[in-house]
Amino acid sequence: MKNRLFLYAFAFSIPLLLGLQTWQSTRYARVEAELRTLEKTQAEWIESNKRLIAGIAVLGSSSRIEDIAVRDLGMRRIKPESVLQVRIARSGGGIDG
Repeated sequence: MKNRLFLYAFAFSIPLLLGLQTWQSTRYARVEAELRTLEKTQAEWIESNKRLIAGIAVLGSSSRIEDIAVRDLGMRRIKPESVLQVRIARSGGGIDG
């Protein structure tokens, strides 16, 4: 009787373990696919970030800003001797500037 019960438990556990293995494999494949999707999304974001940083560098270049100031705003460079420096004495006796 005891051997027969053991045999039934063993026979029942084999399909149970095979089903568990199948379920784990399916779950693993689903998680792996999600990981690939997330890695692809991350790579796209990194590339987009690189493009944005390059765009900031181009838009913030001093030559471009100077060109816009001269062309669009009508500004011009002044001569260094035209600059007037104002120094204000601090109350502590030092000079700020």
